[in-house]
Amino acid sequence: MLRSKTRWDWTEICSETWKELQKQLHISALTSKILQRRGYTSAGEAERFIHTDLSFMHDPFKLDGMTKAVERIKRAVENKEKILIFGDYDADGVSSTTIMIMLLKQLNADFGWYIPNRFTEGYGPNIPAFQTAKEEGASLVITVDTGIAAVTEIQAARDMGLDVIITDHHEPPPELPEAYCIINPKKPGCDYPFKELAGAGVALKVAHAVLGYFPEDMLDIFTIGTISDLVPLLDENRAMVKQGLKALASTQRPGLQALKQISGIDSDQIEEDHVGFSMGPRINAAGRMESADPAVHLLMSETIGEAKEWAAVIDALNKKRQQVVNEMTKEAVEEVESNYPPDENKVIVVGKEGWNPGVIGIAASRLAEKYYRPVIVLAIDKEKNEAKGSARSIEGFDMYKNLSKNRDLLPHFGGHPMAAGLTMKPDDMNELQRRLCEQAETEVDSDIFIPLTKIDVPVELHEVSISALEELRELAPFGVGNPKPVFMIRDTEIASSRKIGSDKNHLKLELTSEASTLDCIGFRLGHIYDNITEHAAAHVVGELSINEWNGFRKPQLFLKDMSVQHWQLFDKRKERQHLKEWLNQLPDEKTAVCIFQEETYKELEPSLSHKQVCSSFTPSHHTNDVPYVVLADMPVSLTDLQEQLSSFHCVERVYAFFKDRHELYFKPVPTREDFKWYYAFLRKRESFDVGKYGEELAKRKGWLTDSISFMTDVFFELDFVTMNNGVVTVNKSPEKKDLRESSHYQKHIEKSRTEQELLYSTYNDLKAGLTPYIHGADFKHDLKEKVGNGL
Repeated sequence: MLRSKTRWDWTEICSETWKELQKQLHISALTSKILQRRGYTSAGEAERFIHTDLSFMHDPFKLDGMTKAVERIKRAVENKEKILIFGDYDADGVSSTTIMIMLLKQLNADFGWYIPNRFTEGYGPNIPAFQTAKEEGASLVITVDTGIAAVTEIQAARDMGLDVIITDHHEPPPELPEAYCIINPKKPGCDYPFKELAGAGVALKVAHAVLGYFPEDMLDIFTIGTISDLVPLLDENRAMVKQGLKALASTQRPGLQALKQISGIDSDQIEEDHVGFSMGPRINAAGRMESADPAVHLLMSETIGEAKEWAAVIDALNKKRQQVVNEMTKEAVEEVESNYPPDENKVIVVGKEGWNPGVIGIAASRLAEKYYRPVIVLAIDKEKNEAKGSARSIEGFDMYKNLSKNRDLLPHFGGHPMAAGLTMKPDDMNELQRRLCEQAETEVDSDIFIPLTKIDVPVELHEVSISALEELRELAPFGVGNPKPVFMIRDTEIASSRKIGSDKNHLKLELTSEASTLDCIGFRLGHIYDNITEHAAAHVVGELSINEWNGFRKPQLFLKDMSVQHWQLFDKRKERQHLKEWLNQLPDEKTAVCIFQEETYKELEPSLSHKQVCSSFTPSHHTNDVPYVVLADMPVSLTDLQEQLSSFHCVERVYAFFKDRHELYFKPVPTREDFKWYYAFLRKRESFDVGKYGEELAKRKGWLTDSISFMTDVFFELDFVTMNNGVVTVNKSPEKKDLRESSHYQKHIEKSRTEQELLYSTYNDLKAGLTPYIHGADFKHDLKEKVGNGL
C-alpha cells in the first residue's frame, strides 16, 4: 500500500455524454472526456471551443468608459497635446506599455512613457511622477495595468490639471479614483461580457477602439503579458493567445527574435510554456531587479543589433534574479521552520530587512508550494518604516477577501483571490499574521490545507496513443481556466521501476494493462521507488505528453502523484544479508519485526531501536495497527507465521527476509524407503556406533551425515532404539508406530515444507500464500471516498 501525498479532487463524468461527443466530432476518448469535464457537453459548444478564433472577439466599446476614452485620446492627438503612458513594472505592465506606445506611435501622437521604479517609488501611480509630467507639458495621462486603487494620486493629478484615463484589470477597491474615465472590465456597472482580460488585454481593447480595427500585429506582445499575468485563457483571451502564439512563432519583431534566441527557443512552434517559463520571466526580471525600462526598450527595438544588446541586459538580470531568489527562499524557509511551523500556523507571514522587494512574489510562491499554506513574504525597509509584501494563496483561501478584512493594517494593497501585493508597517506584521490565522481557523474548511491535486478524468491505458495526444493539443493554449489536463489511470500494473538522474532523485516506471504499456516519469519523486513493488496495481495521476527521442515518438505520463490500493509484499529474500540496514531505514513508529529464532533476536537487538518486536521468547507488547511488518527470519511452521501475521489489523507492507541458519531445502529429506533400509540395517547389526561409523555409512548410501542423525533421533523418539554415547542399540520388541507419530519427524517435514513455500517460492506464489493471513486496510471498499478526499 502507498498513500497519495495529496487530496485527489475528481468526479465521474457521464459516459453517454463523452461517447456521444466522440461519435459526433470523430475525436478520441481523451479529447471528448476533457471537453465534457470543461463543461462542453454539446457538439456545437465543443466545436466552438476547439476552433476558437478571432471572430469570438467582443466589441471594445462594451467596456464602460471606452467611448469617453477614445474621444479624449483622439482629441489629444489632434491638438498635439503631450500624453504620458504610465505603466507597471511586471511583464503584463511592460506589455501593456508597449502596446500603448505602438498605438500612439501609429497615431503620430506626442507622447512619452514612464514606469515607476519598484524600489524607489513602489507600485502604482505616484504624485512626484505626475508633477514631473505636468512640468514637462503633459495634459493627458493613460495608465496601463495600474491605477484602479490610486485614489489619492489621481485626485492630486486632477488638482494639477491632468486628465487621467485609467486602464486596469485588477479588483476595484470600495472607493474608485475620480479619473477622467476608468476602463476596467471588473469595474462595478461595467457590462463587458468577459471580465478576465489582463492589463495587456485592456490596452489592446483601447487600441482596437481608437484605430477602428483589430490590431493583429500587437497580438505577439499581448500574448506575453496575458500568459505571464496568469489570467484565465478562456473566451476572447483564448482566441487572442491562440493566434498570438502563432504570431510569436513567426514574428519579425527584432526584440522578440532576440528574446526567443536568448531564452533558448528555436522551435518553429511556440507554446504557452515557452512564454510562461522562459520569455515572461526574463521580461519580469528587469522590473524585479532594477528598472523595467530595458524590457520596454527590448520589445520596441528596431534593429536586431539593438535588440540583442537589450536581451543580454535582461538575461543577466534574470540570472541575478534566480540567485537572489534561491538565497531568499533558503532564508525564508529557515525563518518559517524556526518561528512559524506550518503545523501550528495556517497562514505564514515572514519578513526580513534586506530582502529584495522585486522577487518576494517568487519566494512567496515557493513557500506556498512547499508548505501548502497561504503565504505573505515582506521586504522590510527600516528607514522608511515600511514593509512591502507579496501574497500567494492556496485553493479555498481567498487572499484578497481575507486581506480586505484587515484594511486598517494595510495602507496599500490589491490583487486577486490567489495573489496580492501590499504595503504595511513592520510592527503590524505579527498582528496581521495572527488575524489571518484566526480567519483561516474559523472561516474556512480545514481540509483546504491538505495539498490538492485536481484531476480532470480517469482514462484507460489503451486510450493513450500518439494520435490522441496530438489531437489533445487542439484544446491548447493551456493555462488558468483551461489548465493542462491531469489524468488518472486506475489499477495499472507497475511492470518495472527504477531511479534515474545523476542524483537518482527521479523515478521511471513502466505501466502496463492488458496489452498496453506506458512510460512514466516522476521528477523529484525518486523516493517513491523504495515504497512500491513491481507488479503492484497502482493508481497514477499526471499529465500526458509525447516523448520524442532519437527519431522515436511514444506517449508518456509526467507523474504528479500515485497510490497503491492493496498491501504490498517487498521481497527481500535475496537481500537477507542487508536485513540490519533495512531495519535502520524503516520508521520505528510504523514498524513491527517478527522474529522466530532466538539467535536472530540476539543478532538484531542493537538494530531494533524502538521498533515493536513480535516473538515467542520475548514479551510482546505490539499494537495491532502497525502498518509495516518485517518477517526477519524463518518460522518453524506456517502456523507460527499465520499466528503472527493475523494479529495485525491494518497491514500495508510486508518485508519478507526469512533469514535462516539451518536451511533444509537443498538437503534431501530421507524417504520412507531410507528409514526402512536404515532400520533393517540396525536390526541386523543390533548395535551401531553412529559417532564412529555414521559418516562412512552415509557415504556408502549417498546420504548426508545429517540424514543418519535425523533418522536415528526419530527411531529414538519412537522407542525403536536406545542410545548410549553414540552407540545405537535396537530394542528387541518395539511397539509398532508410524513415523508421523514422531514430533521430531513432523517438525522436520514441516520445516522443509515451510522453507519450500516461503524461502524458495516465486514472488507471486509467496504473495498468494501470505494473502490469507493479511488483514490490510480496507482500501478497496472505500476507494471512491478515499481518492476523492485524499488518501
